[in-house]
Amino acid sequence: MTPLVVAAVLLAAVTHASWNAIAHGIRDQLLAFTLVGGGGALCGVALAAVTPLPAPDAWPFLLASAVLHIVYQVLLMQSFRLGDFGQMYPIARGTAPLVVTVLAAVFVHEVPDGWALAGVALASAGLVGVALWGIRGTGKRPHWPALVAALATGLAIASYTTVDGLGVRASGTPLGYIGWLMFLEGAVIPVYALATRRRQLLTELRPFALRGLAGGVLSVFAYGLVLWAQTRAPLAPIAALRESSIIVGAAIGAVFFKERFGAPRIAAAGLMVIGIGLMLT
Repeated sequence: MTPLVVAAVLLAAVTHASWNAIAHGIRDQLLAFTLVGGGGALCGVALAAVTPLPAPDAWPFLLASAVLHIVYQVLLMQSFRLGDFGQMYPIARGTAPLVVTVLAAVFVHEVPDGWALAGVALASAGLVGVALWGIRGTGKRPHWPALVAALATGLAIASYTTVDGLGVRASGTPLGYIGWLMFLEGAVIPVYALATRRRQLLTELRPFALRGLAGGVLSVFAYGLVLWAQTRAPLAPIAALRESSIIVGAAIGAVFFKERFGAPRIAAAGLMVIGIGLMLT
C-alpha cells in the first residue's frame, strides 16, 4: 500500500460516493441507472477502442464480473428505492471488505497480517454496526426489506471485487479490462429500460441526462482507479480503504438530502480513521 495507491483509492472513494449520490438524487431509479450505465458503456467503448484486448485468461473473470455488476446494480437500485441514501450506502459498502478479506484469503491466498486484519475488521464491522445503530437514532423501526437489499448489495460488491482482482491481474491491460467491463455491464440496464419504457423513455430521460451521464463517467473513473490499485496491492486493504466513501456518502446525505448525520455517523468516521491507520501500519 504505497502512498500513490492509497491516494488513488481515496480519490476513487470520493468519486464513487459522488456518482452514487447522483443516482440516488434521481427519483426514478431505472432512469438513473439507465443514464449511469449508458455513460459508463460509452466510456467503455472509447477505452476498448484505444487499448489492447485483455488476455484470453482474463475473459472468464470479465464475463463473470459483468454478471455480478448487473446483479449489484439491481440490488443497489432496490436499496436506494426503499431506504435513505445515508443509511443504505454505508451498510452496502461496509459489509464488503470483511467478505473480500475472506474471499481473497481463500481464492487469491492473500492472508493479511494481524494489524491489517484488525483494521479491516474494525473499519467494516464498526461502520455496519454504527449504520444499523443510526436507525435507532431516527426513532424509526428498521425497514427490513431495505436492510436485506443493502446487505445483499454488499455481498455482490465483495464478489465482483474479488473476481475483478483476479481478472485485471490476468488481463495485461487494466484500461482494456475496465473498458470492456464497463461496456458489457453498462449496456444491459439501458436495453432493459428501452424494452419496457419504449417511446416515452427519451422524454423521461431528458431532464436528468447531463447529471446521469456525468455519473456514468465518474463511475468508470472511480472503478478504474480501484482496478489499477488491485494490480499494485493486496485486495483486502484496498477494499477496506475504498469504503472510506461511506463517510463521504454520509456527509452528502446530510448536506444534499437533508438526512440526519448525528453521533452515529461521527462515530463511524472515527472508526474508519482508526481502521485505516491499522491497515497502513
